[in-house]
Amino acid sequence: MLDLGRTFLQSVERSPHALALVDGEFRVTYEEWHRVILNAVHGLHELGLGHGDRLLAVLQNRWEMATLHWACQFAGVVMVPLNWRAKPDELDYCVTNAGVKAIVYEPVSADAVMQSPAAQNVPRVGLDDAPGRTATIDSLLAPARGATVTPAADAGDCSLILYTSGTTGKAKGVPRRHRHERAAALAHVAQNLYRHGERTLGVMPLYHTMGVRSLLSMALVDGLFVCVRRWNARLALDSIAQYKLTCLYLVPTLYHDLLADPAFDHMDTTSVTKLGFAGAPMSDGLLKRLATAFEPELFVNHYGSSEVYTFSIDQHATLKPGSAGRAGINTRLRVVKLDARSPDEVAAVHEEGQIVADLLGDEAFEGYWNRPDANAKSLRDGWYFTGDTGYFDADGDLYVTGRVDDMIISGGENISPVDIESVLSLHPCVDEVAVAGVKDERWGQRVVAFVKRRDYVDCETLDAWCRASDLVNFKRPREYVFVDDIPKSPVGKILRRKLQAGEFQRDERGAIGRTGPIQQHQHIEITKE
Repeated sequence: MLDLGRTFLQSVERSPHALALVDGEFRVTYEEWHRVILNAVHGLHELGLGHGDRLLAVLQNRWEMATLHWACQFAGVVMVPLNWRAKPDELDYCVTNAGVKAIVYEPVSADAVMQSPAAQNVPRVGLDDAPGRTATIDSLLAPARGATVTPAADAGDCSLILYTSGTTGKAKGVPRRHRHERAAALAHVAQNLYRHGERTLGVMPLYHTMGVRSLLSMALVDGLFVCVRRWNARLALDSIAQYKLTCLYLVPTLYHDLLADPAFDHMDTTSVTKLGFAGAPMSDGLLKRLATAFEPELFVNHYGSSEVYTFSIDQHATLKPGSAGRAGINTRLRVVKLDARSPDEVAAVHEEGQIVADLLGDEAFEGYWNRPDANAKSLRDGWYFTGDTGYFDADGDLYVTGRVDDMIISGGENISPVDIESVLSLHPCVDEVAVAGVKDERWGQRVVAFVKRRDYVDCETLDAWCRASDLVNFKRPREYVFVDDIPKSPVGKILRRKLQAGEFQRDERGAIGRTGPIQQHQHIEITKE
């Protein structure tokens, strides 16, 4: 298999004059970008980085970040991208855990770099006059002597280490080889039916597997990657119209923001023919709104992770809302019993269990970076235990119901938040909804629905809506809390722990406006039937 450096050379050789990268006024073809990448390779060598060394990049989705990613692939250097919002202790941990040899950062991430003791021991390349730097990005990208650079990596070398965000404990480093990354990018192209010359929005962060996949897949099809440094729905809409973007790959939150922007109805989005989403479940209501707004020829629900890029794919997301489809082309999946210790303890059809993936798949990682404790928890008998819950239906389609840790146990019943969210999302007055279990003396946990309203609605109306649905009685929320926003991670995952802890702002329309513990005035008494 080709390494990623030679993969990029394919695009340079096939389509040297095709527009490859845009970031504001910065626009380069594949031939022009290749020259910039080779300059960066030379700069990395001058900085003292060689084959197998790690480079930490704490940057937004800017052209320099995309360029450094590719430069690392040519140089055999391991890219370690980190959330530019990282706190000093998080950055310090990753610098130490990954054993990085240099850091590239910008003013927005400068405080974390300067407050990290470990960061002070390595060269620090700053962009835009970032304080605390020992070198500038101009010196790193200075024109290099020599005509060509032969890629220094092969398919078995490590390409990057992605640090998973995690909800508890330290982040886990996920090392991925060139062959893992190329296989995942090829699968992304195939599963999203990308054609030669596709154009996409580079908004998913390049420290996240979705962002990296968009970057690599565009190179595979000689396509265009339009950088979006910080999410702005209006800017995204402008980019779609200006560059005639053809495919979007976003988390549901960002799709929600696109539709909510007042300019959406006046912008030309007809060039977009393919929609893909991942990172979190999409509500039935948002699925329907997107299908109406874009009328895409392909609407893909992609379910995966940093560890195994593709678990499953549903290329017809609107036909069976909530279905994650079937295993991707490089993957084998099972659902095992919730308390299973072995991948052979397979759950029955419609029985909710934990989703596991075969580690022999071409996209699968081989274990966490310097974390034997994490390996012992998640890797068993050649299978990756995802920590996600779900079940297969009678047709063989997978339904992802949440995280093992998110499962609500109320009155001895296992209750998935996703089932309830799907029902409530279809109410015309509901903009967004998240369901979580909150401690209850009687039930152990009670089901609470946190609702962001599009138009005014009260808890009695929503309870009646649930009663009229096929939602079984014990799953109906016993309490509704109306909030201004649903807390989410930087990549759009619902942070249920914040809801459970009372870390939200109430919507004051018809309710007491305050931040804090859940109030009982919206409690609905439900008995088990």
